[in-house]
Amino acid sequence: MLPELLQGVDTGGLLVIQDSASYSGRHLLQSFINAALNREEAVHVLGFEVSEEELKDGLRGSPVQRLHFHNAYTDPLGWTDHPAFTVHQFCLGELTRLVKQTSHSKPATLVIDSLSWILRHVSTPDVCRTLQQLRKGGAVRSIIGLLHADMHQRGTVGSVCHSATSVITVEPAMRGDEAVAKITKRSKSGKVIQDEEIFRIKDDLTVVVQSKFSKGAKKTDSEEQETDPTANLTFNLRLSDTEREAKQKLALPFVFSKEKKTALLHSGPGSGRIHYEPDANDDYDQEDPDDDLDV
Repeated sequence: MLPELLQGVDTGGLLVIQDSASYSGRHLLQSFINAALNREEAVHVLGFEVSEEELKDGLRGSPVQRLHFHNAYTDPLGWTDHPAFTVHQFCLGELTRLVKQTSHSKPATLVIDSLSWILRHVSTPDVCRTLQQLRKGGAVRSIIGLLHADMHQRGTVGSVCHSATSVITVEPAMRGDEAVAKITKRSKSGKVIQDEEIFRIKDDLTVVVQSKFSKGAKKTDSEEQETDPTANLTFNLRLSDTEREAKQKLALPFVFSKEKKTALLHSGPGSGRIHYEPDANDDYDQEDPDDDLDV
């Protein structure tokens, strides 16, 4: 699935590369930047953790003419008089203004290096809200963010990953030049696909998948098929066609058929009837039959 994601994150998609101290995801992030530049897309990078020179040095050989670096590395908190970009400018209005400063016919790809720096100074709900607004605003085609999972509480990581359409968790592999990518991708229909791949990154930043362990697709509650409660029983609860036909023909003793209901409701000649003839001594008053009940 890594090659598919490198060909382009879905429009309006958010890809989160989740790493830790045991394996850095920045090299894979550079591969995604390189792939977007090779597709002739404009790429805007919010750089908090590396300088522009260091980033472009890692992208040596890539067409960096369409790369726009927004310097949040020099003064991320705005301590100087004229900071280029600060963490407090991480909002829909400021980011839309930055992206639209450059004239490109295609929507741009926004790369955030890294989300962890922003989450240290901006609340998690505000970060997730801004990411959702950017996805739906139309100013950017897609968003790619690096997240250092071991720097945050589990709830923070879960909230950011829940907002993403794709999550790649990178871990070290047995060989030094290889890594393990655990990928979770959510489609627009709600289907969740999980893969696990061993990959390595070549000098030209292309990704080579060494092996793949597909975990299949999980469906949402609305799409999930009903489980069969009779699947693993030691006895048979299903009926054959002959048994089902005999069951349908069986007349139960306390269930009235249509013919029996008609016979009871419409009595024919000779059926039982009650005839009452008043006796001469019967106390019957036409005016008030119930006056003996008066107190």
